[in-house]
Amino acid sequence: QVQLVVSGGGLVQTGGSLRLSCAASGRTFSDYAMGWFRLVSGKEREFVATINRGGSTTYYGDSVNGRFTISRDNARNTVYLQMSNLEPEDTAVYYCAAASGVGYYYTPRHRREYSYWGQGTQVTVSS
Repeated sequence: QVQLVVSGGGLVQTGGSLRLSCAASGRTFSDYAMGWFRLVSGKEREFVATINRGGSTTYYGDSVNGRFTISRDNARNTVYLQMSNLEPEDTAVYYCAAASGVGYYYTPRHRREYSYWGQGTQVTVSS
């Protein structure tokens, strides 16, 4: 089992940047593909980004592609989400998640593929 702790949310103006961090503990971090999702009240949890176990392969949701960057540091057991050129539509609670039992290069893109979730962090983008 792995525990995930998210940090880095906050309030930012349109066009600004934020970096979210997700620190993992409990198991070998490189055994897990990692992902970021976000939730807006009244909507389904939306896929944002994913990264494979080694950090060599990434995939992004259409709404953030080109603006957000996911990365990981397996030595620090941490995954990051660098968010740039933020828009009011990016306002949401952001969650990180870990997927176990996946191939080394696999990048899971669906909620059901993730077994462990961190607590959410609020990101608010003001217009």
